[in-house]
Amino acid sequence: MTEPDPAETEAAAAHVARQLTEVGRLGVAFSGGVDSSVLVALAARALGAGRVLAILGVSPSLAADERTAAHRVARHIGVPVVEIETHEGDRDAYRANGPDRCFHCKDELFTRISTDVLTRHELDALAYGENADDVRRHDRPGALAAAAHHVLTPLATAGLNKAAVRRIARAFNLPCADKPAAPCLASRIPHFTTVSPRKLSEVERAEAALRRLGFQDLRVRHHGEIARVELPAEDLPRAVTAPLRELIHEAVTAAGFRFVTLDLAGIQSGAFTAAALQPAPTVSARAQLAEGPR
Repeated sequence: MTEPDPAETEAAAAHVARQLTEVGRLGVAFSGGVDSSVLVALAARALGAGRVLAILGVSPSLAADERTAAHRVARHIGVPVVEIETHEGDRDAYRANGPDRCFHCKDELFTRISTDVLTRHELDALAYGENADDVRRHDRPGALAAAAHHVLTPLATAGLNKAAVRRIARAFNLPCADKPAAPCLASRIPHFTTVSPRKLSEVERAEAALRRLGFQDLRVRHHGEIARVELPAEDLPRAVTAPLRELIHEAVTAAGFRFVTLDLAGIQSGAFTAAALQPAPTVSARAQLAEGPR
């Protein structure tokens, strides 16, 4: 774990402050994760906590534990939170769950904020927690929705990558500083498999049960009757050892799954979308694949 660097934190704060010089009141699309939390903290430092509003989108894709944790982080920073209901589940393209699902989710969020929140709370601008590493990834279609809605990206613009954001979170002593990434529940459902409230609920219940068993960084991927559990490599040995193995099976089947598998590859962030959006192999590459190993 890298220790916080006061000079880095000061430089980041100054960079974000320069970006917000023309902003009177700022709304931040907020999840309680480390990126959006650091953005809220830096914005509060630049503008004052009373001029920053954390906006939390609530829908079946947000786990109850994540909702509670987001409020805890906002209280620590000292900024108010407003919750808005989002209805991405009403969108055919979202339910269809193609690789662009995140675009439709973010477009719903930013549309709701634009129509329901900006005017009511007299906000001059909206920002979200994209970092410099996100910009370089090809599996972040939500960034296209942000651009379409003219959402600010102060962390990415400041050149802050994920590691830097973590260090700044520790400098601010944020409760989420060392919290594992927690993408929305829909990310656990394979692309082109319909997203439904029932599936989201099954994933949420299974993951909550596994956290109660002592696992913190995890994913439960939904493959119909099969739950594919992803854990960090260091957690795999104890997960397959009695009595924890039996407790995992009992917890996940109680959430609605019939079979429980453990993925030996471990945690795979963005695995579904990254694979779906990989560039197609060239003709020569396909030919080599067809020939098999030499």
